[in-house]
Amino acid sequence: MAICKTKDKIQKSHSILLIIEVKMSIVWNWELRVDGGKYNVDCIGDYKTHQGNPGLLRSDTMLKAIGKGINVRVSGYEASRIPIIILGNTPITNMYYKKVDHLKRCGVIQGFWSVNPKPLDGDKENIKGTPLKGFIRFDDTSELRQEALELLKGEREYFSGMQTKEELGQIIEIAAREDTYEKKAQKFLNLICQE
Repeated sequence: MAICKTKDKIQKSHSILLIIEVKMSIVWNWELRVDGGKYNVDCIGDYKTHQGNPGLLRSDTMLKAIGKGINVRVSGYEASRIPIIILGNTPITNMYYKKVDHLKRCGVIQGFWSVNPKPLDGDKENIKGTPLKGFIRFDDTSELRQEALELLKGEREYFSGMQTKEELGQIIEIAAREDTYEKKAQKFLNLICQE
């Protein structure tokens, strides 16, 4: 899903404000019970009561999301500015806590967000967020709105490269000659992302 500035069928990178990959899964197990002519749908357990794992708890789903994020990041300079969110309705496994924080910190993906405040029955573990907010569980729409607005407020730039320390030092030295922070940043990005 994309949030765009225009209604065009084919969007240009500069018109895309946000990309959201939706990874929703059935979270609870339900049973239809028929009593005479009455039908009742009863909750018989959260996702831990069946064999399959929902989206954000599966390694293949997480790896696909990461791959799609990288694909957007390397598709061109304009696309590198588009924030990417992975939206789900379950927590993530603890083996991904550090990874999602690192993905956010280095700019590949801006967050794994869960919109289900209670994905588990009872007092089971229900993570609110990872230390650097690579994963966040939203308990109400105002939290979601606030985080989305924060994400869209400032212009961000993704950059990546594999340079020697000498090359990187030269780029920093040249960029440091500019007279404002914005100009220094733009010069650095231009030099590191030269095509």
